[in-house]
This record gives sequence, C-alpha cells and structure tokens, in this order.
Amino acid sequence: MRDLRVRWALEEAGLAYESRWIDTEERSSEAYRRKHPFGMVPVLESRDGTLIESGAIVYAIAEQCDALMPAGQRAETLTWMFTALNTVEPPLWNLFVLDQLHQGEAWANLRRAGAVDEVKARLTALSQWLDGRDYLLGHFTAADVLMTTVLRFIRHTDLVAGFPPLDAYVRRCEARPAFQAALRSQMTDYARNTPVAA
Repeated sequence: MRDLRVRWALEEAGLAYESRWIDTEERSSEAYRRKHPFGMVPVLESRDGTLIESGAIVYAIAEQCDALMPAGQRAETLTWMFTALNTVEPPLWNLFVLDQLHQGEAWANLRRAGAVDEVKARLTALSQWLDGRDYLLGHFTAADVLMTTVLRFIRHTDLVAGFPPLDAYVRRCEARPAFQAALRSQMTDYARNTPVAA
C-alpha cells in the first residue's frame, strides 16, 4: 500500500525505476531482513544504497527534485511531510484497520465511533488549512504526495467527501499525470500478483 507514495514521487521527479514483487516468505528471509530489519515494504535499492520506510524514501527522492522540495520552502515541506505521517496517518490508519481487517468484530464495532471522531478532528483541521489553497504549501510538493496517500487509507468511507476543500484537494492531486502513472504501475503489479492483506 505504501509503495504508491514512492512510485508517485519517482514519477513526479522523472526518475526511472523498476518494481519487484516480494512475497511473505521472502520478507521473512534473513537476506531481506538485512535490507529491512522489520521485513516490510517498500525498500528502495539504488546506486546510492538501500533505503527503507516510505517517508524516508520519498524524502530522499524529493531531495533530488526542486519541484518536490523547493529550496526556499525546505523546512515547510518537511514540516508537512512529518504532519502527514505523524499527525494525520495514525488515526486514519487505525480506522482502516478497524474497517478492513477487523470488520464485524465486536470490539472493532465498539471502537469505531471513537476512531471516526479522531479522524474527523484531523480532517477538520486539514480542511481548514486547505481552504483557499490548491496544495499544502500553495504549490505541489512531496508533502502532498504523502498527505494524499495517507488520505487514501479511508477512501472506503465518505469522510473526506464531507469536507469540500479536502475532497477537492485529493481529486486535484489524484488527477496529476504522475499519480495516474504510479497507480497504473501499482495496479499492474497487483494484477500479476495476489496482494497480501496489510
């Protein structure tokens, strides 16, 4: 799931890449654990070395692309990248897990209303920030890559649609040619391989 943000950043930066599907068995192997100690994906291997964690990978890609990490707005871009991953993602991911991985379980049903309230609090603040802005910093950056992919965790709900500035923002970001290319690439890999539940 989090590979989409890496693919998208690579597409925005105009960097060529190849993807390789790995299964659960390989992720548990000693060789893979030397790349990613927790056996997770994505992992980016390049001539500069091996990177893990999608946020760190997007950051490294953005460092090579002034459009994704504008020189005059580096601190602001980093601030919003961390905001996407540390402030907005946790409650949205929690709701995704409740709805998609524990749907129908009694404890999940009891927890869901509180989880939705937490999500709405984040979406309210984010929608207020975006009201009158096309992107987080006024123009597209790596922060928008991360924020949009975080917001996609709850696309199985109508929560984002309840905030018009936020809904328009997601649609605007997803309409970008680089996003469409990244999504096609991801879906092609999924079509060739059976996805494992997150």
